[in-house]
Amino acid sequence: MNGEKAIAVVILNWNGVALLQQFLPKVVALSPQARVYLADNASDDDSIVWTQTHLPEVTIIRNDGNYGYAKGYNVALKQVEEPLYALVNSDIEVTENWLEPILERFHNEPDTAVIQPKIRDFKDPTRFEYAGAAGGFIDKFGFPFCRGRIFDTVEADTGQYDDACDVFWASGACFFIRKDVFRKMKGFDDDFFAHQEEIDLCWRIFNHGYRLRYEPKSVVFHVGGATLQYLSPRKTYLNFRNSLFMMVKNLPKRVALRILFGRLVFDGVAGMRFFVTMQWSHVWAILKAHGAFYFYLPRYLSRRGTSQRLDYFHVESVAWRYFNKKQQTFGELLQASRD
Repeated sequence: MNGEKAIAVVILNWNGVALLQQFLPKVVALSPQARVYLADNASDDDSIVWTQTHLPEVTIIRNDGNYGYAKGYNVALKQVEEPLYALVNSDIEVTENWLEPILERFHNEPDTAVIQPKIRDFKDPTRFEYAGAAGGFIDKFGFPFCRGRIFDTVEADTGQYDDACDVFWASGACFFIRKDVFRKMKGFDDDFFAHQEEIDLCWRIFNHGYRLRYEPKSVVFHVGGATLQYLSPRKTYLNFRNSLFMMVKNLPKRVALRILFGRLVFDGVAGMRFFVTMQWSHVWAILKAHGAFYFYLPRYLSRRGTSQRLDYFHVESVAWRYFNKKQQTFGELLQASRD
């Protein structure tokens, strides 16, 4: 496959023909700078037939199994040679000129490896969307949060985050990355399957000294929750397990044990909250996540990089600030940090 286009828009799909019918035509129509790919994770519905029939200009990549997000993209992107990748969920609605600000920023900032657009909620377009909002950060203990979303508090978009800025992680829902950086980092961690694999990749990229940016002039709308039910036990398991995995891989050695112990304590508190509210399946999901963490710990110790930075976190504990200090927006966190 040739690389004559400036960017590849790659949409990972598994049995999502209804989402493709709803959103893919607009992606094709509004992406003249891009070659559009459908990376199919061995669907057994009509996804490929429908795409070939109605959008023959879309290039089909057929993965031979349902590899999830991480390995699914790793396998598919070996066949994609455009210099820039846009990894786009099948439930993303793009907007007019969504690619132009991204391409301009990549052109003007050669040290920028990853960019995230503004992500608003498809179901309530006035609000940010949970998965990414206006760019992501983590606290000292690895808990992610965003400009525009902290835990379950999602802000309305009133222009408060219309400034381009450096971020720590970009949402996998709409994730722009340079091909050479993706390959240098060896892509996502296959073992994550889904959830937080993009944060792990961004952390590795950050440790190597690249910039990660948020570009508010590019706007997309995300349905969200279309692949794993929101607050499902499966999602709880993957989030808790993968967060521990990425911390083992990326924390500086001299602080790793202390910070990991703190994180395990926070996980115990989260488990107690589920216990008190009688959400037994989520309690079990956390226990299973910790069991997997201990079982696979030697594997992840062997994957530690050689360059870890101490300046990875934005606040000491977002959970403490949110639940105890009632600082429930990014603006409140920022103001408290300045005071």
